[in-house]
Amino acid sequence: MQMQLIILLSLLLLSACAGIDPISENAPSVTQQIHDTHSHSLYLFSRARIATNEGDYPTALNLLREAISFEPDSARIHGEMAEIKLKIGQIPETLEYINKAIALDPSYRPPYVLGGVLMSSAGKDIEAADFFRKAIKIDPSKEDAYLHLALSLTRLFEYEEAVSTLKSLVKLKPDSILGHYYLGRTYSQMKLYRDALGYFAKVLELRPEFDQAVIDMAVTYEALGDYPHAIDTYRMLVDQDEQRAAVLQRLTQLLLQQRRFSEALEYLRMAAQSGLGGQETTRKIGLVHLELEQYDEAIAVFGSMLEKDPTADNIRLYRGIAFEEKGDLEKASIEFSKISKNSAQYFEAVSHISLILKEQGKTDAAIDALKGAIETNKGNFELYLNLSSLYESIDRPQAGLETLLENEQLFQKEPRLHFRIGVLLDKLGKRTESINRMKLVLQLDPKDAQALNYLGYSYAEMGIHLEEALKYIKQAVAIRPRDAFILDSLGWTYFKLKRYDDAVNTLEEAISLVDDDSTIVEHLGDVYAARRAIKNALKQYQRALELAPERKELIEKMHKLKGEQVDK
Repeated sequence: MQMQLIILLSLLLLSACAGIDPISENAPSVTQQIHDTHSHSLYLFSRARIATNEGDYPTALNLLREAISFEPDSARIHGEMAEIKLKIGQIPETLEYINKAIALDPSYRPPYVLGGVLMSSAGKDIEAADFFRKAIKIDPSKEDAYLHLALSLTRLFEYEEAVSTLKSLVKLKPDSILGHYYLGRTYSQMKLYRDALGYFAKVLELRPEFDQAVIDMAVTYEALGDYPHAIDTYRMLVDQDEQRAAVLQRLTQLLLQQRRFSEALEYLRMAAQSGLGGQETTRKIGLVHLELEQYDEAIAVFGSMLEKDPTADNIRLYRGIAFEEKGDLEKASIEFSKISKNSAQYFEAVSHISLILKEQGKTDAAIDALKGAIETNKGNFELYLNLSSLYESIDRPQAGLETLLENEQLFQKEPRLHFRIGVLLDKLGKRTESINRMKLVLQLDPKDAQALNYLGYSYAEMGIHLEEALKYIKQAVAIRPRDAFILDSLGWTYFKLKRYDDAVNTLEEAISLVDDDSTIVEHLGDVYAARRAIKNALKQYQRALELAPERKELIEKMHKLKGEQVDK
């Protein structure tokens, strides 16, 4: 290439010589001098380009300075100087040469684009946008200025102009892949996800192998909450290339979030086989086996990890849980007992040990285990909660309450402390005190859905402050809209307010989420009974009894309804 340029320049010089006036061979004319000056400047410019391509910036700069001495009014040479100055990080000089090039020839486009890039990289997108607009005006046929302008405008949150700019580009160049791509990105930033999907689809129609557009499409599906399509899109990329670490990681994470554990396991194994993720991938494989109730597989995975690192107490905790869930309580206890007292997992291990001891009928030992752990660390709030819950489970609510009240000063800013105290007070028949505790929880955390629900349900059960109860429970539903038990409270409050249609609709929604809770089904039966829909009421009571055969009060309700039906 260099030799071709030299030959070309030689030809240019020879053609310049061909213009010599034959009458005065030893005295060049003004025209010839100008032509020779331009030719030499072009020669120097071309050599500078070669030096630049080879990364020899000092030589390129020297050649361009010499070229400017021959042709000081050349916008092109000044523009080239600006490009090299930018490459070597001499920003002030870059801007000087850009401004000089524009002043010499306002219709010369490259300095405007370079100026826009310079301003954009400095975070000065307003100034950058002005440069790019002028570049577009000079030559509307070139794509780069449209794309740069749109990016600057999106950073300025000028989305409408950005969209308009990109639409002008794709109208001019319907096959502009980047034009369609950045339209998709801009619409995503505007949260107009459906529009964004259309443009990403167009990009992939033009260039199916544009992987970043596929990734952006998957992210857009996620933003829409369309997780099946997001998963399918990520899967398409992974199936093409198993080494796509970031995509594979996102796919498995999404599958785990959607509780599609079997599919997640498939891709986690793929990641492990490809050497991606290391021990973290192996850990996730073990946890997925645990979720799938494949306890032997989980035990084996965690065991292999412990062979490599016997001090990994978090893995030992998981292995103990796997044994516990399998029903092998002895081996579970052994694993939990191996966890050091200095470990972050120690207190959770003790909690599991206490539960195992309780299961084995060794309640005193279970209590002593938790008390011993508390003595080791009196600032661990979870241990107090576990001890109070253990007392409650063995029908000693007063002891559970005392455990919390004796240490209330340590955790008085902890909402869960007051919630548990409130629950235990309610169990002991001290409902007014319980309600006051729930109000204290809401002072500490106004968005505690459990406390809002508990307070509202308590009022509904007592048949007092029903409108206030409704307000509390609706707040809880807004926070946790798919919690069947909070919806049950809402339905029960509607029932108490005699808003039976609302009660039926709400309770049926709760049952659609949790269909095996006897109390929710009973409540629906109570609503039908109040509406004198006897057959429907009996049907719900029968269903509730099948779910909880020990609840003899349901039989009494059914007998009473049948008697009323006969009397009628």
